Amino acid sequence: MSVIAVIGAQWGDEGKGKIVDLLSEQARVVVRYQGGTNAGHTIVNDLGTFKMRLIPSGIFNPKAICVIGNGVVVDPGALLVEMDELEQRGISCARLLISERAHVLMPYHVLLDQLEEQQRSEGGVGVGTTKRGIGPAYQDKAARIGIRVGDLVREEALLTRLSFVLNHKNQILTRLYNAKPLSLHQVYLQMVDYGHRLRKHILDTQLVLYRAMDEHHNILLEGAQGALLDLDFGTYPYVTSSSPTAAGACLGSGIPPSALDNVVGVYKAYCTRVGDGPFPTEIEGEAADYLRSQGGEGHQEYGTITGRPRRVGWFDAVAARYAARLNGIGGIVITRLDALDTLPILKICTGYRVNDAVIQHIPSDISVLQQVEPIYEEMPGWQTPTTAARSLADLPEAARAYVKRLSALIVARIDMISVGPARDQTIVLDRPFDSLPNIVGKYVGAVGEHNWGE
Repeated sequence: MSVIAVIGAQWGDEGKGKIVDLLSEQARVVVRYQGGTNAGHTIVNDLGTFKMRLIPSGIFNPKAICVIGNGVVVDPGALLVEMDELEQRGISCARLLISERAHVLMPYHVLLDQLEEQQRSEGGVGVGTTKRGIGPAYQDKAARIGIRVGDLVREEALLTRLSFVLNHKNQILTRLYNAKPLSLHQVYLQMVDYGHRLRKHILDTQLVLYRAMDEHHNILLEGAQGALLDLDFGTYPYVTSSSPTAAGACLGSGIPPSALDNVVGVYKAYCTRVGDGPFPTEIEGEAADYLRSQGGEGHQEYGTITGRPRRVGWFDAVAARYAARLNGIGGIVITRLDALDTLPILKICTGYRVNDAVIQHIPSDISVLQQVEPIYEEMPGWQTPTTAARSLADLPEAARAYVKRLSALIVARIDMISVGPARDQTIVLDRPFDSLPNIVGKYVGAVGEHNWGE
């Protein structure tokens, strides 16, 4: 048995969905452990192209049990739509399980998210939320007034709890924002209907995971967003409302930390970010537009769910190494290498200059991070296609040198390199389930034993 967490090691959108889809071929259980419909994964496999929102990317393995963990905030309506879309394309959702401890994203969460972000933006302190209600749902969870998925199938208890909570929310909507109140009758009936339709999928998923561990099955933990958006360790306040880190993987699934065998960090070969917040290596203008347009239709730098154009920039090794240490990353995956195929010169940020000082870490003070000047190291591009590469030897020498340099700067071994959206467009150096046991938190020699063609 092995338990592996796949972590986005930048600001999200690193290509985790493809990697989970690939690794799930060896997994018996795949668990989505945090986030909500504010993040999505685009997956391309033999069955077509899919844009996932809540359902774990392991759903395409007909032998894998897929779990929406307790750390996720679940929009039941969006989940049912996603399930219907998969079923219509021949993908069974019979193996989908939902933790009864997961919290429900309610209609008032969406309204409050929109109104609160509008108010923040007018005050000059907007954080670029997707306005899908994720933050308010996690707020209610922490405030102990949330509705949990298990409540949807306990109708009497649901009515009692919802009566109190909705009265509270309606006072905020009407008195603070001058908005219309929501109807208790309508919201209650809607939630009861969701409960009826999802009933057979709702259970105590911890028991499923414990049994899988007792029977020595492989378990894959899948997050949304990226480590640099972590509520505690990200670029606060421009962060998400949950923890996409390896620690969050345990908390959001019910897996004990001692059972986690390895953490795989997924890095894009450059950097992107959606929404507001500091981005030291950001580039703008024609260069940004060009990089954003690489990858072909449907795989360019636009949000999977929101469609928002992503901000783009050079690879930030300072932030990358920070994420590796924070998560105890044992192996890394480099994605979107093919997007750099035509560039003559590549830049890597190896440090930050602040006034007369040079720092090698992410400062907690956001005002400092917004002022840093990146220190760049330049490397030659390869200016030849890499999408057909299936081994290190197939990559141009300059591409191998670039990837090797990223590995050395992150201080972690490379397991895979992605050169396109399809499953087979992957150079596999080590399959994480095959290379265990690894010791989480121990930083192995950066480039490992691979033949880099030197």
